[in-house]
Formats: sequence, structure tokens, C-alpha cells
Amino acid sequence: MLELRPTCEHCNKALPPHATDARICSYECTFCAGCVDSLLQDVCPNCGGGFVPRPVRPAHNRKNGNYLGNDPARTEPKYRPVDPAVHAAFAAAIRAIPPAER
Repeated sequence: MLELRPTCEHCNKALPPHATDARICSYECTFCAGCVDSLLQDVCPNCGGGFVPRPVRPAHNRKNGNYLGNDPARTEPKYRPVDPAVHAAFAAAIRAIPPAER
């Protein structure tokens, strides 16, 4: 079950459960689309993978109790700002490789 982390790990921008600009890697590292596109260049600073849009969990119970009321989003942020110079060096070697091949 996705945690639905509440903020961007770099800039601390709020990313509530319904945010359409939240991006996650396969380890659920969570960043806003702005940071992924500009600073991170689609390279996760924690694992080197790529990013995809984070799914939106339904706010209302439409079927079988599968909604935010039963499975709430995480409330504690995971704030780990990225050092731009360190990330640029890390990403330079792999950003040209498609995420599915990294």
C-alpha cells in the first residue's frame, strides 16, 4: 500500500493525497513535478530510478472500503533536500539511460 507521503522530499511542497503533481520512484521516494523536471532530471537521488505520477487514492468509499478513510495517507513528511551539485554529478552518468534500463 502506498504511503502517499505528504510533501516533496526536496522543497517540502505540500503534496496532499489528491495532488496530481506528485511523482514517485519504485521505492516511493516522493517529489513534486517541478523538482523532478528541473533539479532531478527524472533521476531519483536515492536509487537512480525514474519517476511516474503518483496515483490518487479515492477520497470516498465506492467499493469494498478502498479509500482514504480506511487507508489514510502518511502525515509525517520525509524531508531530505538534495544537494544540487552532488545530484548533478550522480545523474550525469545515468540520465541518458531510459529509466526501464537503469
